[in-house]
Amino acid sequence: MAHDRVSVLQALETQGVCPVFYHPDPEVSLNVIRACARGGAPVVEFTNRGDFACDLFGEINRELIKTDPEVVLGIGSVVDNGTAALYLNRGARFVVSPCLVPDVAKVCNRRMVAYFPGCGSVTDIGEAHELGCDIVKLFPGSSVGGPDFVKAVKGPMPWVKIMPTGGVDPDEASIAKWFGAGIVAAGMGSKLVTDEAVKSGDWASIEAKVRATVDAVAAFRASKG
Repeated sequence: MAHDRVSVLQALETQGVCPVFYHPDPEVSLNVIRACARGGAPVVEFTNRGDFACDLFGEINRELIKTDPEVVLGIGSVVDNGTAALYLNRGARFVVSPCLVPDVAKVCNRRMVAYFPGCGSVTDIGEAHELGCDIVKLFPGSSVGGPDFVKAVKGPMPWVKIMPTGGVDPDEASIAKWFGAGIVAAGMGSKLVTDEAVKSGDWASIEAKVRATVDAVAAFRASKG
């Protein structure tokens, strides 16, 4: 299945929750990613962690393309254009950074791949828009103003699409607070894909937790019309 830039953006906004995950074992990683997809979140951010991570990503993504074509696998924690290029050549469908890196935006734009830069100020967000970024990652979400920051930014810039990572929990109260402020999606790491579930190989519990969180986002949106 082809995953172009527009379809990736639409899929991410639709599911509302982006699992953020890394594990050095390819089989464990495949099980987690497939559980997330079964739970309604086929758009998954795999994080760039250490030496040979790009080779691991390539191995995982090559298998997913054959067996689970609905999965949209992107890469996170990218801070330079060379690393971005390595992952794009291994089929990354989107790239995420903890900070705003103009050179990464340029590499992604050349390949028509979505780039979500980490932004912590209105100035960052404005520069990201100039670089063609459709969705910006608010990072670290809870430390740069949280939902109040989102509301404040969307006053003068109602077109901004924000995806915080850090501070959004997989529960109804947190979802209501953040999505009520106007975010379009949220990155969730170990609170969604727990270390305990991964260590015990409890893929069913990961699927169930992801499903409950995706459903909670959908229910909140429906309640707001």
